[in-house]
Amino acid sequence: MKRRSLMQRAGLFALAITGSIVFAACSSSNDTTETASDNQKPLEVEEIKFGIISTESQANQKPLWEPFIKDMEKQIGVPVKPFYVTQYAGVIEAMKAGDVQIAWYGGKSYVEAARRSNAEVFAQTVNDDGSKGYVSHLITNKNNEVATGAKALGENKGDEYVIENSEKLTFAFNDPNSTSGFLVPSFYVFAKNAVNPKEAFKRLIFSGSHEATALAVANNQVDVATNNSESLSRLEKTNPEARKNIEVIWTSELIPSDPIAYRKDLPEELKTKIKDFFHNYKNEAVLKPLEWQGFVPAEDKTWDTIRELEVAKKMAEVESNKDLSEEDRAKQLAELENQLEAIKK
Repeated sequence: MKRRSLMQRAGLFALAITGSIVFAACSSSNDTTETASDNQKPLEVEEIKFGIISTESQANQKPLWEPFIKDMEKQIGVPVKPFYVTQYAGVIEAMKAGDVQIAWYGGKSYVEAARRSNAEVFAQTVNDDGSKGYVSHLITNKNNEVATGAKALGENKGDEYVIENSEKLTFAFNDPNSTSGFLVPSFYVFAKNAVNPKEAFKRLIFSGSHEATALAVANNQVDVATNNSESLSRLEKTNPEARKNIEVIWTSELIPSDPIAYRKDLPEELKTKIKDFFHNYKNEAVLKPLEWQGFVPAEDKTWDTIRELEVAKKMAEVESNKDLSEEDRAKQLAELENQLEAIKK
């Protein structure tokens, strides 16, 4: 069966709630409530800081990124320094403050940065197999009873087992600004099923990076955690013994691959040099460890799927909130419906 996209799934769910049709996005969001002015004076740039989201430890990321950053520095003619963080929000806030000029984001963190940090996407990663997407997972230790119980329910039904047995399980998201480690499972596993993960589990934690959630599962520190296909592929290389202990029990629909964004107020000449570097970069020896084939030009609207998914998640939470009066529920749903319509324009 052909796999539906994230937005097809989210749109159908929003339709069930509101009784109105939610079409896939066809242009970039008009949400500018917190976005910095496009008319700011261009920055004087003597050095570029490149923000790198925390998918794994800095010790593992540094040797992957340094050769790429050196090549970038050589081509654009401006010193480039890596900016590693322990939380996704660190890159978002650093770009907002002007301390970071370019960043590798995930979908959700980019949407936040576009909204609040003057970020403008210009490239999208291409996986080493030529694809432009990845999937979110729920994972457990292969020796945990969750693995056996999930298999008993059938293929890709581990989410059902987790929900049914949540009160006796420990669970780890990775980061609140992660697409695959928070937003996607929050909607498809929990919000759609009217489950509040903060109340459902024996213990709920945010572990930080995808590497951290994977190791927590591999070492039996939590029963179930979020992760994604790219990070598990990476773990296969960095820690194959840990990867052997991990069982995937649920897989999401396809998520758009990662955006690369710079601040809108960079000088146009520098933007052109940066785009030329990314769009034409083909050094296989440098890209292969990053598990990328290269980059393609990208537009903001590609991540409207993430914006709509965020709204659909909120709609599901409003619909299942028993503390709301019918009047308040209808009002909030109408406001969220307006947000969806704004994204489509």
